[in-house]
Amino acid sequence: MKEITVKVLDNDLEKAMRILKKKIQNDGLFKRLKLKKSYEKPSEYRRRKEREAVRRQRIAAARKRFRR
Repeated sequence: MKEITVKVLDNDLEKAMRILKKKIQNDGLFKRLKLKKSYEKPSEYRRRKEREAVRRQRIAAARKRFRR
């Protein structure tokens, strides 16, 4: 786990909460909590991991094409 910190400037708590939510979302904490909420069958786990890997490869290929 890495530490997530947000500074509150000018007592603007709502803006700080939005920033915190965005940081947590980018970190993937919400996704991990959602997955741990219920049991996931081993076959579903493997299928999800495979889909995630394909998605990562597709994104990496798109970035590579874009950089040229």
